[in-house]
Parts: sequence; C-alpha cells; structure tokens
Amino acid sequence: MSIKLVDSHSDLIKKIKDIESSYILLYKSGSEKSDCAYENLNKVVEIVDDINVFAADVSKVRDIHTEFNITSAPSLLEFQNGNFINVIKGCQDESYYKALFENIIYIAKAKKEGKVLKNVIVYSTPTCSWCNTLKAYLRKNDIRFREVDVSKDQKAAEAMVKKSGQQGVPQTEINGQIIVGFDKSKINSMLDIQG
Repeated sequence: MSIKLVDSHSDLIKKIKDIESSYILLYKSGSEKSDCAYENLNKVVEIVDDINVFAADVSKVRDIHTEFNITSAPSLLEFQNGNFINVIKGCQDESYYKALFENIIYIAKAKKEGKVLKNVIVYSTPTCSWCNTLKAYLRKNDIRFREVDVSKDQKAAEAMVKKSGQQGVPQTEINGQIIVGFDKSKINSMLDIQG
C-alpha cells in the first residue's frame, strides 16, 4: 500500500465515508518536519496492511485544514467512520506510526471476532526488570496496553499511588482495577489468558 493523495475536502470526504478507520496527513512540501512526517508515514504504510492513509499538501489543497481548524503542518488527522476524532501534530518516528496503525488493526480484528477489549495500562520505569518481564508477557499474549513511564511523568506517578497506595512498579491497571507487581495468576484471570 501507499499514501493516497487527495485534492480537496470533498475528495477526502468521498474517499473516507465508508471506511471504519482512516488518516490524512496535512503537510507542507519542502518543510523539514513535514517531509520527515511524510517519509516516516510512507515507510510504515508500505509494510502495514489494511490501513487507509491519505495526504494533502496544504500549499496546494487549501480547504481541508480550515475545515478541521488545523493551524500547523504536519498534522495527522484520524477519522472513524468518516468522522474527525483526533489530531497528532508534528513528525513522529516510524515506530510510533507503526504502533498506532497496528493498534487500530488489532481493535478492528478483535471487534470482528466478538472479543471484548479491556483498557490496560502498565505503569513502569526504564530500569525495572519486572516491568520489562510484564510487558513482554502481555505482548506474547497479544494484549494491547498503554505504557506510562512514571519516572518521567510526575502526575501519572501521583495518580498511580493514589489508586493503589503503592509506589513500586510494575503496576497494571485493567479496566480501572490495579494489580501491583507481576502477579501472573491475577493478570491471567482478568485478561482471560490461558496458562
């Protein structure tokens, strides 16, 4: 696959109206950050199947950014069933875009299979070996999670302590319930992991 270009707001709406998840990169050709975003996104689109990514150069297509009140380029706009839901500003690295798209594909696949997705957050620090063990275990079992590095996010660290009464990591929050440490049996039970 590759990034598909659109030439107007009406062209974009026509192309995304029947697509569950789609994205459009608003970029300015020749700008270092925009070129970075376009190149990184294009590399990921070529290797990730089943993702719909469009692009428009704001110096040529002048009605899309105004329609969605976007004032900076590059900006990646996310749509669900043709409705604008989110914007990601700036140039992200390839791994960010890859994770974003793989998560969308995973959610779509899980919905199709009738699975109930759980909101999983892992509170960790880079130097915590049990944190790495926990994250590897979740990945091995195809459990999607959001990682929060509490060594870099003081507010998240305070919120974690408020929820659990504990400062140690790892902590896993599953649909609002906290598990302190790598308690494999509790994690298996709450996430329906066999074994």
